[in-house]
Amino acid sequence: MPDLCYVYGIVPPSFDASSAPEGVEDAPVTVVQADRAAALVSRVDAGAYAPEKLEQATADVEWLGARAAAHDRVLTWASDHGPVVPLPIFSLFVDAERVAAMLRDRADALDRLLARVALGRERIAALEREAQAASPGQRYLLERKLDAERKAELRRVGAEVARAVHERAAAESVEAVTDPLPSGPRAGAVGTLVLHGAYLVSPASLDAFRRALTDVERQYGARGFRFEFTGPWPTYHFVRDAEPAQPSAPAVVS
Repeated sequence: MPDLCYVYGIVPPSFDASSAPEGVEDAPVTVVQADRAAALVSRVDAGAYAPEKLEQATADVEWLGARAAAHDRVLTWASDHGPVVPLPIFSLFVDAERVAAMLRDRADALDRLLARVALGRERIAALEREAQAASPGQRYLLERKLDAERKAELRRVGAEVARAVHERAAAESVEAVTDPLPSGPRAGAVGTLVLHGAYLVSPASLDAFRRALTDVERQYGARGFRFEFTGPWPTYHFVRDAEPAQPSAPAVVS
């Protein structure tokens, strides 16, 4: 049975992956190129990664954790070397030709995404160079600006991760809602809250939902994101907009 292409993320077409770390299954990471974008890929066994085998394997937290760590290792390395658009874990294609076709079909959208993720890196790198070469007085002002840029980049990344996590959990839910985030620091809290979601899950989908939560925790936990899952709870979030039932006659309580 031929191998499959496991895709980690999208990078510029000139991206050099010669020093990339090993990927999933300790496989080498290479580049599939198209005219305007490229993909970081590894070859994996088609039998082991067939849909039915993958569904069973992802129930094993230890197995899933090792692959999620490898997925994140490649993406973290890539982000240190240039702009990268991460793809979800287990993004699989039949062959390199299908990967290249996807890159061509989505060229306009990928151009926009790569340009957007590059802006944060370029601004911060330029400010770091300016601060290193500046006089003490100028350096202070540049370092304050650099700190603001870093915070803005963290907010952008946090918002993107929150959206990805919510979409992943919502895909296994009957309904999904998010609550507004606090405008200021929370008493006793460590870090910044980027997502407060509630998910209505059917009993039949509970195992798939749990796998989704394990997936996102493994994928983003290594990047410093922390997750807290609680419940099940009564369905407060999903009935709060409903009209309360009205009695047909006055009620007397004695």
